[in-house]
Amino acid sequence: MKGGRRGLRNREEEENHGVKDVAILRVLEVNMAIHGVGAYFGGDHDVSSEFIRRKIIGIGWSATDAPDLHAYLKSLKVGDIVYIKSKPIKGDFSIKAIGIINSSAILNDVALSNDTVVSIAREVKWVSREKFVPKLGKEKSNVRSNSLFEEYNPLVQKQIITKIIKP
Repeated sequence: MKGGRRGLRNREEEENHGVKDVAILRVLEVNMAIHGVGAYFGGDHDVSSEFIRRKIIGIGWSATDAPDLHAYLKSLKVGDIVYIKSKPIKGDFSIKAIGIINSSAILNDVALSNDTVVSIAREVKWVSREKFVPKLGKEKSNVRSNSLFEEYNPLVQKQIITKIIKP
């Protein structure tokens, strides 16, 4: 019997991409999502600290230049988890902060320093400001350098949830 139970657990872990904590997977099933957001404007101006200070996430491109990103940002729901990500061309993917969308308000033309404007933004309650490099496992993802994307990697999801839900 022992071997049979172990085999079942290993099969469940395999089906869940190695994520052993079923409770973490259940959190993701309650109709929320995790989204990665870039914070480099103009290619070299990091606005991460300003996002955190102003309690927002957003994009700089206008609705004319990036209608798809504007629609995506508007579609985020209160309770969705967001994280500020960094993916330098020659560097590791890292997570700088993790927050939760806490308002349905859509903010427009938020002025930051150096004449930087966030064209569209959402309000965020930042719950972790611990920078870390997540373990990605065997991943064939081309979204890490995108400005905004939904996180589907279950290993990254688990690490993010573990950072905001302390046992």
